[in-house]
Amino acid sequence: MPETAAPSLSLTNLLRPEVRADPYPFYHRLRAAEPVHWDEEMGFWTVSDYADVVSALHDPRFGKSAVVRSSLDRLAEGDREAAAPVYDAHATLMLFADPPYHTSLRGRVSKAFTPRMVERLRPHIQQVVDDLLDRAIASGRLELIGDFARPLPLTVILELLGVPPEARDDIKRWSDDLFATIGLVRQSPALLAKARRSLDEASAYLGALHDDLHARPNDGLLSALVNLDEDGDALSHRELIMNSLLLLSAGHETTQNLIGNGLLALLRNPDQLALLRREPALIGGAVEELMRYDNPVHLLLRHASEDLEVGGRRVGRGQMVSLLLGAANRDPAAFPAPDRLDLRRHEARQVGFGLGIHFCLGAPLARLEAELALGTLLRRLPDLALGPEPLEWQENPTFRGLKALPLRF
Repeated sequence: MPETAAPSLSLTNLLRPEVRADPYPFYHRLRAAEPVHWDEEMGFWTVSDYADVVSALHDPRFGKSAVVRSSLDRLAEGDREAAAPVYDAHATLMLFADPPYHTSLRGRVSKAFTPRMVERLRPHIQQVVDDLLDRAIASGRLELIGDFARPLPLTVILELLGVPPEARDDIKRWSDDLFATIGLVRQSPALLAKARRSLDEASAYLGALHDDLHARPNDGLLSALVNLDEDGDALSHRELIMNSLLLLSAGHETTQNLIGNGLLALLRNPDQLALLRREPALIGGAVEELMRYDNPVHLLLRHASEDLEVGGRRVGRGQMVSLLLGAANRDPAAFPAPDRLDLRRHEARQVGFGLGIHFCLGAPLARLEAELALGTLLRRLPDLALGPEPLEWQENPTFRGLKALPLRF
């Protein structure tokens, strides 16, 4: 009888719909076999255990700026010229910056996202939550993603940045198209062309908006960035365009998926749902556990700036490394019984928001929005239940989120 081939440990498995629906058995298999694994099919290292992911997130030898160039080089040669403007734009993002540029840029926007500043938004966020639920209750239907989890953070971030609310649909489309090109998937020419069109449209719209904010400043964060001239070190036009779009996109995408994934987890774990209903004061810790259990960003790419060692494996200078946050958050060495949702869990810190100098700038805002959204849903809809299944998940395996979540109430 022929010997059965060993199951593949490549991240190409994440492109399969059945694995995307529940990637955690694959992560467990990968971690058990080789926590630091050379993925021959993808051409980079994967790190899936908690200790090594945390170490790498704090290690300055793992940079981000070279990730963009490496990602462009991974495209088919015939696609690179057309894709170059999109990847050149990504290179200006705070998301892909290393110090000192990253330090300077992050410092300019971080004051708007401190816990103290975010807490001032609580009454407004609660009002948006209630308005969205009022509308859903009146209509007698609730598809959580489209009716609630998407418009809530998008409405809040538009107002925080000072962008007109009528731009909401365009902002969502542009950010979806551009940030779909981020990650481990080798992009198709059609997707890259779509991203290029959205880059042009976003640049035209945000360029005009920046000109208007320069002439007529307001209290929004974008106005502060546009009118910044710190020792003559103002942001370039392209830097303003792309980092404006990054703030708009990151300001809603992660929270949308945190709310969607979190509510799904609660509905599939009725004992924990009942616990949170009985003890609503647990909501802060509950959001952290929901973030660990099924976090919205599963992969982070890094680039080794020198030869180094990770988990006993030698990573060469210039090689790419994919840090699997979703796997690290289910590592039994850090979280006993990791596949169990436990809202009273007090173990190691979850890594869903990242760590180190690239720790998610908007984490305080995402936490507050998720607390108010989930807490209000459970309070106002006591008979909330899942609608028809199966559910469909977003295709890009870098991100973890539902396309839709129909509910009954």
